[in-house]
Amino acid sequence: MSDVKIVSWNVNGLRSVLSKNFYDFVKTEQPDILCLQETKTYKQVCPKVDSFKYCYFNHCEIKKGYSGTAILSQIEPLSVRTLDIDKEHPEGRIIVAEFKTFYLINTYVPNAKSDLLRLPYRIQVWDKAMRALLIQLEKTKPILWCGDLNVAHKPIDLENPDSNHFNPGFTDEERQSFSEHLQAGFVDVFRHFYPDTPQQYSWWSYRMSARTRNVGWRIDYFISSPKLLPQIHTCCIQTSVMGSDHAPVMVTLDPSCF
Repeated sequence: MSDVKIVSWNVNGLRSVLSKNFYDFVKTEQPDILCLQETKTYKQVCPKVDSFKYCYFNHCEIKKGYSGTAILSQIEPLSVRTLDIDKEHPEGRIIVAEFKTFYLINTYVPNAKSDLLRLPYRIQVWDKAMRALLIQLEKTKPILWCGDLNVAHKPIDLENPDSNHFNPGFTDEERQSFSEHLQAGFVDVFRHFYPDTPQQYSWWSYRMSARTRNVGWRIDYFISSPKLLPQIHTCCIQTSVMGSDHAPVMVTLDPSCF
């Protein structure tokens, strides 16, 4: 049996990408599991997605056309849970799928906003609760956490670190919080395989032909428990895939994990 492909992709609107190249991408890449972020769907307008046997959604319940995550899979999970850090303001940001040897956590992490208005909530509430969830899950099985984590961890992870030092996604506070995820015992899978490779980005602004010029940020990740790393055979950013301002990120896992 060949390796299992897991892809994470911020589609910046599921209905939009379905009308573009979504099915061409699925036909070409044939992901076994596809984790989506920023689906911008809600229950009344959630489209049917062909090509996958199992589809799970976590919709934003407080604002239409905002946030949202999904896991589309050819492999049936043992269990699936939809979660929200802030239960009073559910934004559809987390889905946890359990497989034989690990948990897959698909997440769309809140943006700190251009005026950094949401930075305290992001660092002091959301990140801490997310880290606690990962640690709790790992007590049972290794974890594989993926999604748009809305932070470029190191200067190598964006094209212009100096001019973006105080901008959302590259503040000292967000980067330190991400470091604390890794210090808790988790591993940035892409940097595990490519520790020093520059100009590897997963998001580009729509302005000033940023993607054409590769003026981007790496803010989409797979984060793994060390115990699972030997079963992860590859990790890559699929920069040639269009349809969103983000590129998909893919890992391949040994089929014994399922």
